[in-house]
Amino acid sequence: MQTDPVADMLTRIRNAQAIAEASVDVPGSKFKKAIADILVREGYLKSVEETTNTEGKPIIRIGLKYGPKRKPLINSIVRVSRPGRRAYSKATAVPVIRGGLGLAIVSTSQGLMVDRDARRKNMGGEVICEVW
Repeated sequence: MQTDPVADMLTRIRNAQAIAEASVDVPGSKFKKAIADILVREGYLKSVEETTNTEGKPIIRIGLKYGPKRKPLINSIVRVSRPGRRAYSKATAVPVIRGGLGLAIVSTSQGLMVDRDARRKNMGGEVICEVW
């Protein structure tokens, strides 16, 4: 039994990129799909596809993106808010990652969004993860 499915997804992405896999499968959920969609929209991942495995359970197939010489575009992907220690941020204190070169995914009352959108809309929330 997993205690933190989002951390499991981020670890699967990190491990798959370490061995230069083309894609990785993670157990499906709406929340994880929303995180993956943001990473695709921001250019860190190639694609996201919902499908089912042989037992009929939903999975998310994530296409990984690489730069020259198969170097992963994601240098670091870190879970910030964990089940044992939730990390919330006010609208005025939403983190800026690597001077704006990276991004933080924030869960707000209007759904998941990147840090710059949360600051623009003056919204705080739970900081899910940081990517750069």
